[in-house]
Amino acid sequence: MGPGRPCRKGRCRYPVAVLRLAAIGVVALALGSAGCGGSEQTAVAPAASTAGAATTAAATAAKPGCPAAWRAGWQALADDIRAATYCPSWMPRPLLGKIGGPWFNGRSVGQDGAYFVSFAWVETGAAGVDEVHVNFRGYPGRAAIPVCEDTLTVNGKTVHPKMACFSDARGSKRFGGTKVTVYTANQGADLWHVLYAWHHKGSLYTVSEHVAPPYTYKQVVSNLDRIMRGLVPLSPSA
Repeated sequence: MGPGRPCRKGRCRYPVAVLRLAAIGVVALALGSAGCGGSEQTAVAPAASTAGAATTAAATAAKPGCPAAWRAGWQALADDIRAATYCPSWMPRPLLGKIGGPWFNGRSVGQDGAYFVSFAWVETGAAGVDEVHVNFRGYPGRAAIPVCEDTLTVNGKTVHPKMACFSDARGSKRFGGTKVTVYTANQGADLWHVLYAWHHKGSLYTVSEHVAPPYTYKQVVSNLDRIMRGLVPLSPSA
């Protein structure tokens, strides 16, 4: 699929292929030196119906902290890449931010230290497919947006055009001292996601969420705002 602009004025188009992928409970993970190189698949277990999954709880007033049950996995990641990671203190329901815990969808680290961590929940019912899918990325020592490669057929020939993995910038926001840029046309495992990107000590970091039921575009943006407000940076152990 080309680098189209799926989100416009708060409305997004969803390809049937993506919804079918969610329906069978499989989410493709992609991480390579360019950010979208190889891929792996991790099964997503079914969940019991979660009442009120389409609503976002009130923002936490207290200073965010990395939950004890989640910290070990994110600290281990920081130690593996010898660079900072960001532990979420909150995730949109019903997700949890525990690497290796319920709804964990995969963890990949490239040879250059770039990492990809994914969480996903999928449920099918009479009304269709509900999916909550959040991705975290980090590119230690790299500030530039990575380059992705697409596969297209043009006049009967297969071509592989290169493009920015994150595009269609829709302005910026500030969360404390962190300035994020909002992207709405993204590639690879971030396709059909709203993505926030920011820099920390010369490294690029991102968090994204798929715009899909039970959450609307507006609710996804609200979820990402709350995730950003609650991120806790973790440095590698001495």
